[in-house]
Amino acid sequence: MKKVILAAKRSIIPSRNEIILIKKVASLAIDLIQNEVRKFPEIVGVEFGGSYAKGTWLSKEADIDIFIKFKKSTSDKKFEEISKEIGFSSMKKFKPYIRYSEHPYVEARIQGIRINVVPCFDVESGQWKSAADRSPFHTRFMQNTLSSQMKDEVRLLKVFLKSMGIYGAEIARQGFSGYVSEVLILNFGTFENVIKSISKINEKQVIGKTTKKFDTSIIIIDPIDSNRNLAAAMSNENIGRFVLSCRAFRDNPSKQFFSTSKRKLSRNWENVLVIKFNFKTRSPDIIWGQIKRANASLATQLELGGFNVLRNMSYTDEKREAYLFFLLESSIIPRKYAKRGPDVFREDGSKSFIRKNITKTKLMWIDNNSKIVSLEERKWNEAVKYINDFLKNNLQTGIPKGLQSDLKKGFKVFLGSKTLKKSIKEAASDLVITNEKIFCFNQKV
Repeated sequence: MKKVILAAKRSIIPSRNEIILIKKVASLAIDLIQNEVRKFPEIVGVEFGGSYAKGTWLSKEADIDIFIKFKKSTSDKKFEEISKEIGFSSMKKFKPYIRYSEHPYVEARIQGIRINVVPCFDVESGQWKSAADRSPFHTRFMQNTLSSQMKDEVRLLKVFLKSMGIYGAEIARQGFSGYVSEVLILNFGTFENVIKSISKINEKQVIGKTTKKFDTSIIIIDPIDSNRNLAAAMSNENIGRFVLSCRAFRDNPSKQFFSTSKRKLSRNWENVLVIKFNFKTRSPDIIWGQIKRANASLATQLELGGFNVLRNMSYTDEKREAYLFFLLESSIIPRKYAKRGPDVFREDGSKSFIRKNITKTKLMWIDNNSKIVSLEERKWNEAVKYINDFLKNNLQTGIPKGLQSDLKKGFKVFLGSKTLKKSIKEAASDLVITNEKIFCFNQKV
C-alpha cells in the first residue's frame, strides 16, 4: 500500500509553475475586490478562504475563494445587493455570473482559475448568521493545525474520492467536501490511516467530539462547531461507497484508485425509464434541488402504479436540459394484479374494502390467510405510457412548482435503450454499471 500511495502522491502535488500562477491570479483578484469594497462602510474585511488559503488545492484544479466580511448589523437585503455589486464590478473583465448557496455569490474565471466572491458576516464563533460565516473559522483552524505533510495527505484523499465519484458537497453530488477531507486527515493523521479506519468503521460511529446525538449512518463532527454533523449533507449511498472503496483499496492497493477510467455504457439500459425536458435558466443549485425532488416523487408514483423502482437518479447540464432516470425491474408489468385487503375478522375494514372494490374487481375471494383479495386491472401496464399520462394530468402531485411550467411546455418519456445520447449515458452510468473498483475485494483492478 505504501508504495502505491507514494507514487500517487508524486502526481498530485502542484508544480512550482502552478503555484506561481495561482498566487499571481489570487493577488490580482483580491486587489480588484479590495478596490471595490472601500466604497462600502458595511464591509470590515476581505480575506482568502477555501483550499487555496489552506494549501490543500489540487494540481490543475485550483479555485480561489475570497470572502467579503460584512458587519453583523447589515440587513440581508444589503448583504446580497452589495456583495453582488462588488463581485460584478471587480470581475467585470472576466465575465462574472451568479451562483447560489444559501445566499447568491459571484463567480468568474481568470486564466482558467475559478474565482468565488463570497459574502459572510463578521461574527463570533458560534454566532452564525449565514452558512458561509463558518468558512473563515475553518480556514484559520486548518491553517494552524494541518502540517505541510498533512496537506499533501488531504490532496491524496481528495483525488481518491474524485476517482470514486463521491467528491463534492454540492446538492448535485451530496458527497465529501474538501473540508470533510481535511477533517478526516486531521482526525486520522494520514491517508493510509483514513483507509484503514474507515474500512472497519461501525454504523453510527462518531469521528470527532460532540455531546449531541445525530441520526446519520456515520457522524463527522465539525471541529469548530461540535453541534454540526458534516455527514448530514452526504447521501447514504456515497457514505457506503466510501466505506467499500476504503476496504477495496486496503485489500488490493492500485494506482487506478487515483484515476478515472472509462466504463462500458451498453449495459442494463432496456429497463431505464427516462424523462427529458428543457427548463428556463436558473441557478444550478436550484434546478438540482427541483429535479431531485421531482425524481423522488415520481419514483413513488411509479411504485404506486405497480412498477418496482430499483434505482433512480437525476442529471442536468445546468443550462437547458434535465433528465430523470428510473431503473425498473421491468418496464412492462402484468395487466391484472392481486390487491390484498384485510382479514375477514376485521368487520369494518373488510366491509370498507369490499365496498370500494366490488364494482371494479374481476374476481374477489378469500385466501388461505383469511384475507380478502380482489383481482384488479391496471389502466396502464407500460411504464412509458403510465408516466406520460401522469405528467399530462397530475403535475401538481409532488412535482415542485418551479418545474411545473417547464414540464407544461413539453417533455419526452422513453426507455434508455432507444435515443439516449452517449454523453448522457456517461453522466448516468452509475445507475446501470457496477463500480468495479468498489466491488473488487478478491481481484486486482
